[in-house]
Amino acid sequence: MDAVRLITAGRHALAHSGAAMDIVWEAWQTQALAQGMGHWLAVSGPRELRAEARGLGEAGGRGCGVFHRAALRGERAAPDQPPRAAQLTVVTDVRGSLLGLQDLLGEVGMALVGVACGTDDEGLYWQCMESIDAADESSDRVRALLRRLTAHHHGAA
Repeated sequence: MDAVRLITAGRHALAHSGAAMDIVWEAWQTQALAQGMGHWLAVSGPRELRAEARGLGEAGGRGCGVFHRAALRGERAAPDQPPRAAQLTVVTDVRGSLLGLQDLLGEVGMALVGVACGTDDEGLYWQCMESIDAADESSDRVRALLRRLTAHHHGAA
């Protein structure tokens, strides 16, 4: 499945998430998508993005790790089904996909702030804080990829 379709599905799912754990689930899904897009771009994307794309894959992977570490501490169960990102097969519109991912990461961050502010569960609060940091790091990586892509296109013109 194309990255743009997965991003659209993620945005729709996040918008319809009501419960705190649904939002946390969608944050994990988004980080898995960042990881998958980073890996895909590092292997199959434009040459000028490959080094930066590895960084996005690593950042997304660290974001997924937030949920697995929480599960090991017994705070919350890790997702028991594969992420939506497992369906990623192609990134046909690199720029559009990166812009969409950046928007989705921002939306996830804001949703997690809402969960963190509304919970009395200290474990969930800190899980949200770690997840917000991970989303910010992934977003920073996406911005770097967009800058590189823009610089390459201006240089080629």
